[in-house]
Amino acid sequence: MGQMLKLSEALTGWGPTHGGADQEPLAFLEAGWAEIVGTQVAGNSHPSRITEGSLLITTRSSAWSHELSLLSEHVLRAIAARLPAAGISRLRFRVGTLPRRSRPPSTQRQARLQRQAAARSEAASAAQALSQFRAQVEQRDRAKRSEGWKACTNCGALVGPGTQAVCAACAAARSQEIAATVARLLFEAPWLGYAGTAALVSGLQLEEYERIRAQLLTHWWEMLVRARAAKRLSRDGRERLVASSYVLLKSGISPEEIIPAAVRNILGDELHDLIYASEEQRRV
Repeated sequence: MGQMLKLSEALTGWGPTHGGADQEPLAFLEAGWAEIVGTQVAGNSHPSRITEGSLLITTRSSAWSHELSLLSEHVLRAIAARLPAAGISRLRFRVGTLPRRSRPPSTQRQARLQRQAAARSEAASAAQALSQFRAQVEQRDRAKRSEGWKACTNCGALVGPGTQAVCAACAAARSQEIAATVARLLFEAPWLGYAGTAALVSGLQLEEYERIRAQLLTHWWEMLVRARAAKRLSRDGRERLVASSYVLLKSGISPEEIIPAAVRNILGDELHDLIYASEEQRRV
């Protein structure tokens, strides 16, 4: 059936695709940036790009980059509260030209921002503006604690009364961690089934296992169909390894019990011959 590889090696870049997924959270950040960091800071910075859990922030000067970096924890908490599924865990900064605001804010939002600006003195520097932002964050935290909000048991961010003990960002991160571990096990040991996988992954539910299993089977089959249509394998031959895991996960049969006829029946004659005839030629 072929030697197993780590999931990261055999399925580079695998993941359910959502067209424009990176752009949607960025659009939300752009729209609410002034509410996250305050109008003074927002006027001198801009969320530019989200890449692999990192948010790139463009600032007007190195002074703004430096001062804003000192408040990274506050900014990340505010972002996580609004967009927990975005998975933003770190900030990066660069000095550059800020985009022009093509459309003015709505009348209601503009009035709110004006009231916020009037409620505090005009900041003469980045340090003063960020000091004001820090004070606002601390004031909001104190108000929430007085209303019964508790610190997340994992990261310390505040979570509302009556909710779970961890914040939405940590819950999402834990869910992603479980999904990645399950996907790796389904590739490296697809015969384990739900019971065997759940014994190795604490907190795994049957519904989540079946969802990940279905996603993998669909993705692997699409990869194999592309190879069949092209009548050739990738240069690294990853289809051989994917085919092994696909057959075992699809059938639920252990490697010791599966027979060649079952493999051919699942893959089909053309794909079977492409993969395993190529493997035999490689050995000769």
